[in-house]
Amino acid sequence: MNETTATAASVAVEQTPKANWINWLKIAGLVYLLLVAVSTIGSGFKLASGDHAKELFEFASNPLTGLIVGTVATALIQSSSTVTSIIVGLVAGGLPVQIAIPMIMGANIGTTITNTIVSLGHVRQGAEFRRAFSAATVHDFFNLLAVMIFLPLEIMFGFLEKIGASVSSMLVGADSMSMKGLNFIKPLVKPPVSFIKGHSESLMGDTAGGIVMVVLGIALIFVVITLIGKLLKALLVGKAKEILHSAVGRGPVSGIASGTLITVLVQSSSTTTSLIVPLAGSGVFTLRQIFPFTLGANIGTTVTALLAATAVTGPNAVFALQVALVHLTFNLMSVVFIYSIPFLRNIPLFAAEKLADAAVENKLYAGGYILLVFFIAPLVLIGGSQALGL
Repeated sequence: MNETTATAASVAVEQTPKANWINWLKIAGLVYLLLVAVSTIGSGFKLASGDHAKELFEFASNPLTGLIVGTVATALIQSSSTVTSIIVGLVAGGLPVQIAIPMIMGANIGTTITNTIVSLGHVRQGAEFRRAFSAATVHDFFNLLAVMIFLPLEIMFGFLEKIGASVSSMLVGADSMSMKGLNFIKPLVKPPVSFIKGHSESLMGDTAGGIVMVVLGIALIFVVITLIGKLLKALLVGKAKEILHSAVGRGPVSGIASGTLITVLVQSSSTTTSLIVPLAGSGVFTLRQIFPFTLGANIGTTVTALLAATAVTGPNAVFALQVALVHLTFNLMSVVFIYSIPFLRNIPLFAAEKLADAAVENKLYAGGYILLVFFIAPLVLIGGSQALGL
């Protein structure tokens, strides 16, 4: 009897590593589906809006509308890297740097909508939803706070413009570089997204097909997040948890460095922060551990536009590089200034926790927050600024 028991225990021990590996493979597959879902939403917005998303840039006639256009365009296109690259191209084509700078700041705000949508995948689990929603919105509140501090200073003194001009004048003429060789995420998700887009477009047309893609992407996020959460609870113990904590949860410097590196590799702060939200929801990391990681994502996302700007030639090349350097300078200064002052550092954390508490009590707060911050308020402000002739 004892021998039988011992044998059964031995088999269980031997099967556990195998079962863990299978579950890790499931996690990898689900993460891939999450990336596909995020990309599907972005492609759906582009398909539904056609060229209208790009036409938003025509409204940028002053710093306020520039900020709003950057926010809305990024929320629609679902990629701050794409929007900032477009802005770099517009500057190369003659867009004033003074208008481009607020647009860059707006792109920082707009990019946070993706991980906020991802956090809704936990909406059926009260405690998980609170953790995930606060981890997502802390990024929103940090970027909003950064803009509230630095945009008025930039309008009054133009310090970011001057820093960008000084550095760009020294760098123009450097060899062109491209991020295409480093972008391994886009080729991975392109086949399924192209398949979905092709069938949606052929069956329902551009607008309806794009809307279907957005709905499908959001639905897929809900399913994936639910499954990832269940697997993570079982798997993230022992050594696996230690490895993750050594990269993200060891401290602010490690968290910022990890967020920066991963975002440089995947070229999307939306993707980086969206992948960390399920870990927060599952309780693997606390909000304070997640916070520095999201700040690193802000820094890492500037690389694409920066390297794209080095490929611009002609008389406006210096201005294209200047606005890309402004993006890098703004994000670096925001992280250093806000995070180094305890009072300012705690504002995004406090706001995210309070909003998450309210959203847990009434789920309508979550949807209302997304609509208000990323769409309703920007559109109202654009209409108001045009009515006032600003």
